[in-house]
Amino acid sequence: MPLGLSFSGGKDSALAALLADSFFDVTLVTATFGVTDAAENAREAADALGFAHETIELDRAVAEGAIERMVDDGYPRNGIQQVHEATLEAVAEAGFDVVGDGTRRDDRAPAVSRSVAQSLEDRHGVQYVAPLAGYGRETIDDLAGELLRIETGPSERLAKGDYEHELRAVLADVYGESAIDDIFPEHVQSVVRGRRE
Repeated sequence: MPLGLSFSGGKDSALAALLADSFFDVTLVTATFGVTDAAENAREAADALGFAHETIELDRAVAEGAIERMVDDGYPRNGIQQVHEATLEAVAEAGFDVVGDGTRRDDRAPAVSRSVAQSLEDRHGVQYVAPLAGYGRETIDDLAGELLRIETGPSERLAKGDYEHELRAVLADVYGESAIDDIFPEHVQSVVRGRRE
């Protein structure tokens, strides 16, 4: 059964792909606004993992709506959630029987509530799966450390195929570079470079 798994190139979505691979025909799908090289970064990670990869172009209005929400809130959580839900919708519309992501049990954003998952399934005739939904961060870090070669670094330095990378670029374009520091807290990102031997 074909699964379109939302993929950033980070350890969570990579680990979700590895866990789902026994049960589904996995294609990693990266949503992009076409404003950075995020899709190419994700494609490199997908290639290193040995999975098929597709890119879905989201309308820039999705990014602009998300950054307006971020600016209004003063933090990125709800804007990232909006983009994640738009991505799942786009993957569902791309013809996959199953749609999934790398959200985990303790994620605050993005997260997929039962009602959002059920609505996605009902409206698009797909199944939604979250292979990491029962796992906490510590377990995921342990599993990813055993199975994946990972590079970590500050978000602003480490370019991958996630929403944050592109949302930062759109935010800077609309509000200036200083807006990035006002909205996004400093934190460490991960990029998958391949599987461990």
